[in-house]
Amino acid sequence: MLSNTQYKKLLYYLKLPRYIEERMLLLLRQGKISKWFSGIGQEAISVGATYALNDNDYILPMHRNLGVFTTREIDLDRLFCQLFGKQNGFTKGRDRTFHFGSKEDKIIGMISHLAAMLPVANGLALSFKLRKEKRIALAFTGDGSTSEGDFHEALNIAAVWNLPVIFIIENNGYGLSTPTNQQYKCEKLVDKAVGYGIQGVQVDGNNVLEIYETIKNLRKKIINGAGPFLVEALTFRVRGHEEASGVKYVPENLIKKWKKKDPILQLEKKLIKDSIVTKDYINNIELDFSQKILPIIEKALKSPLPSSSEKDELKDVYKQNSFKFISSKNNNLKNKRFVDAISDCLYEKMKSDSKVLIMGQDIAGYGGVFKVTEGFVEEFGDDRIRNTPIIESGVIGTAMGLAIEGFKPIVEMQFADFVSVGFSQIVNNLAKTFYRWNQSINVTLRLPTGAGIGAGPFHSQSNESWFYHVPGLKLVYPSNPIDAKGLLLSSIDDENPVLFFEHKALYRSVKAEVEDGNYHIPIGKAKKVIEGSSLSVITYGMGVVWMQEFLKNNSEYDGLIEVIDLRSLLPWDKDMVFSSIKKTNKVIILNEDNVTGSISAEISAVISEYLFEYLDAPILRLGSIDTPIPFSSNIEKNIYLPINKINSAVKKLLEY
Repeated sequence: MLSNTQYKKLLYYLKLPRYIEERMLLLLRQGKISKWFSGIGQEAISVGATYALNDNDYILPMHRNLGVFTTREIDLDRLFCQLFGKQNGFTKGRDRTFHFGSKEDKIIGMISHLAAMLPVANGLALSFKLRKEKRIALAFTGDGSTSEGDFHEALNIAAVWNLPVIFIIENNGYGLSTPTNQQYKCEKLVDKAVGYGIQGVQVDGNNVLEIYETIKNLRKKIINGAGPFLVEALTFRVRGHEEASGVKYVPENLIKKWKKKDPILQLEKKLIKDSIVTKDYINNIELDFSQKILPIIEKALKSPLPSSSEKDELKDVYKQNSFKFISSKNNNLKNKRFVDAISDCLYEKMKSDSKVLIMGQDIAGYGGVFKVTEGFVEEFGDDRIRNTPIIESGVIGTAMGLAIEGFKPIVEMQFADFVSVGFSQIVNNLAKTFYRWNQSINVTLRLPTGAGIGAGPFHSQSNESWFYHVPGLKLVYPSNPIDAKGLLLSSIDDENPVLFFEHKALYRSVKAEVEDGNYHIPIGKAKKVIEGSSLSVITYGMGVVWMQEFLKNNSEYDGLIEVIDLRSLLPWDKDMVFSSIKKTNKVIILNEDNVTGSISAEISAVISEYLFEYLDAPILRLGSIDTPIPFSSNIEKNIYLPINKINSAVKKLLEY
């Protein structure tokens, strides 16, 4: 039972977002703001749930959950600046409304792909479980989002790992304009819980006391090991999806029906009936709002618009790293395969840094498809070597939540091809978070990639170019065991999301003298593999091996061809590439990926733009033909891959 003081506080919290929203709608009509997503009539869910949690529990709200922010008593000056797109907002004008996080307030705001935040809640919850903290995460989603894949993946992971998390579905009757009966067949959305083996509760979403008591009780159960819960809060959206869309598609009698169930009116009526408050008391709350909130709004409206520069914007795409760089000492060298260098790096880092953990399919007892983590679970336990369901998007989102809480998660994709299922999490969540609200995301994705093993079109793709266009990501692609180990350690310690490509055909085919212990190789620095005077070959990954083999078998080119191994694709080492081309005046850009739209196109464009006067011949790009990768090894090797075109390309340019 709440005390009278708590009842009054709850009423205050419930009325505050309504008051703010009414002011925002007025500003919208005045043309002072551009858009607003109204939560009028739905405040009880945000306020009741937030009031029921502890201050150190995380909340992941949506665009109609203003009550989460106000009940957490977030800095209103910054909040209104955020809502108005001003410099002093949480995102400095880089995003709007509730697309931001505030770690100090334990709030992680939404991206527009609403269900994408549910796996992030799992990551936060997992961090609590690993640290044995009595905390939970609570994530909101809408009825429409329950059809999305991330909803399924999040609930499945939460169930399998028994995570301390609550998922609240705000069932307000519509996904934009589509009514719920056109979105799902089940009678109640909460019935979905049984399919995951978790418990579900349906509540009156307009009854703030019912929501408060329900969440309070569920939290108590969860911190005592009851596992995740799914809550369906029945409510109604009395205004449009956003104000411009209107409500013409909603039956008028339905709106009237739900307005009578207004959560504020319900609570006021109860508190007056129970002699906890009077009408004068309620009027004084609204007077207090006017005295406190209106000056804050006016101040925010007058505050400066975002002021920046190209330099400032670019600077905030990536977090500046602060880890201590470990230089190679080149002692205690042992001959190791590429796969062994990867495995050694992971093992040594797991040993030295308790914040590191690895997640992926079949990586525990089985050791992963390529046996990279074989024996790890016996050493580090299944908390840190964590088998996942077949859930790529869900586990990437989970990794993000872990990273927010200071972990360094490593996610292994069985094959790089499978990362397509987690594309949105990578390009919309991982890549953009630091730029938006200054939260570093230390996540490493290991991606076994490449052709040459006759594995066909779904296990052999070179897909690095898919991500090359995305600011905020780093792409690393080593060609040998020494670089593989040093670059992987740099990727794990990097405070930004890193996609680490490992060519499958190199795992057991190349060896080198690799140093024991940890050492870093800087991301973004290329390496001159072979010195030459007349032609630069810019390449990476398997391309480096192809060129080494080609020059070994064609001694007539000794001293003529310079081979530059990029090692890092994003960022890439323009200085070394430019220096090489200024010397040789001719260039081939070689990659395994099919040539159209490949990374070679961008590098070629940059060279053309900045080094045109140094070129004595056209830039030549070599890549695979523009087809899916064939299963037939004969077609793959002799037709698809560019390896057989190297000789003619080299000869053509040298003779030009």
